[in-house]
Amino acid sequence: MYHMSIIPDMGYKDLSPVQFGYEDCAPSHFFGPAVRTHWLIHYVVSGSGIFRIGDKEYTVGKDDFFVIPPYVETYYQANENNPWNYIWIGFTASDALPAPLPDVMHCPEARSIFTAMKDCEKHEASRSAFLTAKLWEFFTLLLRTSEQPGGYVEAALTCIHSEYMNGITVEEIAQRLNLDRTYFSTLFKKQVGVSPKQYLLAYRMQLAAKLMCENQSSVTVAAYSVGYSDIFTFSKMFKQHHGMTPSEYIKKSKEAGQ
Repeated sequence: MYHMSIIPDMGYKDLSPVQFGYEDCAPSHFFGPAVRTHWLIHYVVSGSGIFRIGDKEYTVGKDDFFVIPPYVETYYQANENNPWNYIWIGFTASDALPAPLPDVMHCPEARSIFTAMKDCEKHEASRSAFLTAKLWEFFTLLLRTSEQPGGYVEAALTCIHSEYMNGITVEEIAQRLNLDRTYFSTLFKKQVGVSPKQYLLAYRMQLAAKLMCENQSSVTVAAYSVGYSDIFTFSKMFKQHHGMTPSEYIKKSKEAGQ
């Protein structure tokens, strides 16, 4: 299904929609190389494809959006086996954009905004104003998101430090933050220096070592205390982190203290 509406450019200050549409693309459907005279944002509802801008090529999938700036040559093509379904909006900007637009961004939070844009068909006389409001809602989301990466990581660290003993996983932390796991891991590693999986393991194993060597807790107690109900799995992860089994670590610690 293909649908496009040409929106009269009302010349609104800052942002003014000029087109809107959505499409279930055919396998390998492509557009370009081409240049646009206005901004164009495609939000991928499902499927995948590639997007080329300048000398960069991106694989774009579900809940990603890609941006075509005015007077910049781009090319995009749907995947042959899993073609994308996307929603797009074109607009002009009389001044600087309210928030910078990346080439591509994973943004599941924007799905409801783009889906709601389809309601513009119900607004004959106010269609342009309706889409302008949605554009501002989208940019508000981007501004809020740009302020939050540090906040997301801080919240994740708080979660790890307070719930490591409950067997919490990286997947669960990402879900709590309403973030895609891959995007969350990228944010976390960029700020902390290691992946959330590595950090969670290190935090648990360091605490376990302290419990066994300083508190004289048994291996079983230490394992349960840091979120492992299976002693075999705990011992395996402990050796992966410390390079020796819990028993060997305890023995070495005692020898060092003599």
